[in-house]
Amino acid sequence: MTVPKLSIVTPSYNQASFIEEALLSVKNQNYPSLEHIVVDGASTDKTVSILQEYSQRPGWEHLRWVSEPDQGQSDALNKGFRVATGDVIGWLNSDDRYRPLCFEQVVKALEERPGADIVYGDYRDMDEDGHILRIRREIEFSRFVLGYHRVLYIPTTATFFRRRIFDEKNWIDTRYQYAMDYEFFLRLANAGYRFQHIPHLLADFRWHSQSKSGGQSSKQLAEHDEIARIYSPLLRRMPTGIPLVAVRKGVRLLAAGRRYSEKFLRGYYFEQFRPVPSQL
Repeated sequence: MTVPKLSIVTPSYNQASFIEEALLSVKNQNYPSLEHIVVDGASTDKTVSILQEYSQRPGWEHLRWVSEPDQGQSDALNKGFRVATGDVIGWLNSDDRYRPLCFEQVVKALEERPGADIVYGDYRDMDEDGHILRIRREIEFSRFVLGYHRVLYIPTTATFFRRRIFDEKNWIDTRYQYAMDYEFFLRLANAGYRFQHIPHLLADFRWHSQSKSGGQSSKQLAEHDEIARIYSPLLRRMPTGIPLVAVRKGVRLLAAGRRYSEKFLRGYYFEQFRPVPSQL
């Protein structure tokens, strides 16, 4: 039986402390048809030597990498997406990692849901040292929550795309460096691509001081607000100032209520805040 080929794209810059875990999390899936494309932005730490070492090992023929100056993470992602040859394409940042059986669960979900263009799963938060902090279960896809919630609830590290997304020339907008994933998902949703949540823990997301989510939250929120207004007919009609702020707060509260109530009714919070052994 032939299996779909998977391409994993990893943008990287000075993440030598974490990239080995990312590489191993792909390799240890033991998936039979795989390529892992690392696009490094000319790192000045030990990233390149780590990539060189692993790519020369027997059994690592799936690893392809380049290290050269780029225009940031969005540019690096586009480079990787353009050369990816897989039927299914994943986006794994260099400080995150996949969970065991991730690829098997993604491929099965796509086979069972031929109408889905993008699948996303659940994930776990971890700290800088890789210790698990909590489980993050997510909601079924909601265009309203995506458009107005303050938090992007679709985790890129647990998201996979069918090849047609990129065959049809959908690329990351390089104008954005902090909320590029949010803009990308909104654009895909507006174009009619179908998102599907799958209730499996697919990846671990790392919080640390150098990450954009951890250290650049204000810049990320500023881009998020700009993008939300671009894609919302309601927010676009509001004049800048108090009317815009008031309406944005109102719809943001509604979106938060929609997300949190679904998570509560599904019992996600009971799981999220109890101690989680790292081996789970």
